[in-house]
Amino acid sequence: MSVPLYQAKAELFRTLGHPVRIRVLELLQDGPLPVRDLLSAIDVEASSLSQQLAVLRRAGIVSATREGATVVYALSTPDVARLMAATRWILAELLAGQGELLAELRAEA
Repeated sequence: MSVPLYQAKAELFRTLGHPVRIRVLELLQDGPLPVRDLLSAIDVEASSLSQQLAVLRRAGIVSATREGATVVYALSTPDVARLMAATRWILAELLAGQGELLAELRAEA
């Protein structure tokens, strides 16, 4: 039996619903990165980052390749980067009255 589309969408949003996972996706928008670069850009323990990367990988949102001893992560599809951009746009619209956050959102674009 197949899962209804609305349920699949809800599961995708649950998968995205963690700050570390969102930060990983933001960092990967510019291209693949090794774990060490992700770790240096995100203030979390290596074990926590590894756990969050595993969630994204199991959901098919990111892919991992091994280059020697280094694991490199990438977005599985450019659509993920477009989703991150759409999210920034929606937040900018919703928060238009909140100047400081709006300025930060626009600086990321």
